[in-house]
Amino acid sequence: MTVKFWGVRGSTPTPEPRNARYGGNTACIEVRLANGTLLVLDCGSGFRSLGKSLAQEFGERPIGGYIFVTHFHWDHMQGIPFFTPLYRKGNSFLFHTRKQSRMKLKAAIEGQMADPFFPVDMRAMQSVRNFYDLGPEPIEVNGAVISTAPMNHPQGCTGYRIEADGVVLVLATDTEPGSPTHDQKVRELARDADVLVYDAQYTPEQLQGEKKGWGHSSWLEGTRIARESGVKKLLLFHHDPDHDDSFVDGLVARGQQELASVEGAYEGMHLEF
Repeated sequence: MTVKFWGVRGSTPTPEPRNARYGGNTACIEVRLANGTLLVLDCGSGFRSLGKSLAQEFGERPIGGYIFVTHFHWDHMQGIPFFTPLYRKGNSFLFHTRKQSRMKLKAAIEGQMADPFFPVDMRAMQSVRNFYDLGPEPIEVNGAVISTAPMNHPQGCTGYRIEADGVVLVLATDTEPGSPTHDQKVRELARDADVLVYDAQYTPEQLQGEKKGWGHSSWLEGTRIARESGVKKLLLFHHDPDHDDSFVDGLVARGQQELASVEGAYEGMHLEF
């Protein structure tokens, strides 16, 4: 399994020099299995860059992949209209999410391209697209077992656990500590993971103050989960738009005082197992 980060920012893209090292694109993670299967976690603005990379890699060959969306907030969906492989005939993409609201996945994706929000609608996309609601039970996808858990976030969010090639990767973003049920679900999802990619948008102080109830977490909660769940590597993710490179460096350093294996996720980060 290989993992590449195309977007690690939260809430809104921040293409600014002060964020150049960690990156300004919103959430998108590419996972490749040893058998070549493409899995994508979230479709933020980093999804655009992934699409350009795939188009260059595959050339005239068809592109197919499995896309897993955590939730429908813009920073996790806004790259879809700019993902060029969706416009090419012969490509095929299977979109998945755990049902978390009355809005269906297909409607959520098509809605952001409807008049008056975008100049063309989904009919411009010539690829084959299928949409699936996930239940509570794990599914198998071409050699990978995908498990889900609900996160504590306004309007809902889904965490994902990918088990493949002897590796366990977990994405738990857009989740706020404090709900006993959700806190336990996150820990179960992260159990013995090789890598936990975890929402660390706010500081512990912000979570106790003005950002309480906004649906995000901190480096401190991430280290607690990692220790309690036997996680090997913790990657802080979903960096706040107002947190520049130096600020994120400081959060990582504080996290490393609690757990040596803490790193900050950054655009272009590549993990190989």
